[in-house]
Amino acid sequence: MKKKLAKTKCTVKLRKSEYRNEWYLILESYPVFNGTDKPQRLIEALNRTITTPAWDKSRTARTSADGKKTYKPKRDVNGIIQCKGIIDQEACIFADGVRSIRQKEYDNADLYTEKEAELAVQNQRQQIDFIEYFSKVSKDRHRNSSQSIIVNWNRVGELLKLFANNQPLPFSQISMGKTEEIRRFILSAPQGGNKTGTVSHNTAATYFSIFKAGLKQAFVDGYLTVDISAKIKGIQDKESRREHLSVDELNILAETPCDRPILKRAALFSALTGIRHCDIQKLKWKEIQVVGEQIRLNFTQQKTKGVEYMPISEQAYQLCGEPGKPEQLIFEDLPDPSWISGPLKRWIKSAGITRNITFHCFRHTYATLQLAGGTDIYTVSKMLGHTNVRTTQIYAKVVDEKKQKATNAIKLNIKPE
Repeated sequence: MKKKLAKTKCTVKLRKSEYRNEWYLILESYPVFNGTDKPQRLIEALNRTITTPAWDKSRTARTSADGKKTYKPKRDVNGIIQCKGIIDQEACIFADGVRSIRQKEYDNADLYTEKEAELAVQNQRQQIDFIEYFSKVSKDRHRNSSQSIIVNWNRVGELLKLFANNQPLPFSQISMGKTEEIRRFILSAPQGGNKTGTVSHNTAATYFSIFKAGLKQAFVDGYLTVDISAKIKGIQDKESRREHLSVDELNILAETPCDRPILKRAALFSALTGIRHCDIQKLKWKEIQVVGEQIRLNFTQQKTKGVEYMPISEQAYQLCGEPGKPEQLIFEDLPDPSWISGPLKRWIKSAGITRNITFHCFRHTYATLQLAGGTDIYTVSKMLGHTNVRTTQIYAKVVDEKKQKATNAIKLNIKPE
């Protein structure tokens, strides 16, 4: 089947000014099909005027009712309009240069097959900077995500700039070999902010998975012709020790003064509910419902965006303090994570606990104590707001270790008979 050609022709023409004795140079293209079957005539102003065109008296343009004739402009063998003035002639040569560019554009559009046109577009995309694209994807994809997700995506963008020495990283350079270089770089990447040393193995695993997500999106958007993200291996997480507190240690902390009382109340609240710091910080009184003897929270997790309906104990409710207005924060003035470390360490140390306990350890404590107390793993997973029960199984392993230790704690002096 023959391909239908538009056969568009571009011509430089003159248009007489209504107010002055001058002519505008314009570019006329016909026929042009802009997504329709109906041909259009496109007029492009060239921002040039002339006053000395030479007329070809052998070629009549129009004859008015009174018999007055107008003529077409003279053109040389190349079709360029002729003028008596040098400056006007230069303007006509410029106009013909624009015409030549436009004519090639239309001709190429006709001559390209669909595959060739796609190849031309792909060649253009190959020159686009992947790091700049990654930054745009980060903003568009995670505009409403939690702060921790946004921080991680931004950090990966910073590491990519560091990897490329602040130079562009065009898509033409993205290959299996290049992604392996990035993988090795991320494994030994420096920590952000004022921290020294390199990132932990599990942090590197998180960063590389984000990089892979950017590659996947680039494939979906057509910037990569091969799904490289599906071919490269991620960095395997290493099981990290989840520090937690015993019931005795929680009771000691409950009796130990803290120089930031709001921090103490929030930490113990986390140990009794398993709620993250970011969710406790944003919790409002309207999200607590008291129906008879039942108390429950109705809130949206910042990290997963999941809506949670969680029953809480009377003790957890007491830690909230005196009820306030619906829009009022329950734990007002609770410091951000970056400001918690100092007062938390002082409180933990004054309680005689020597292990490294962070605020998140109180969430670990809730999960571990619930499983140790016999609560089934699926219920605990739901209470923690995990989207996958495999995340909760990490705590189950801690409980299994404790059971094993308890089993081996009983030793008898049995002599062979």
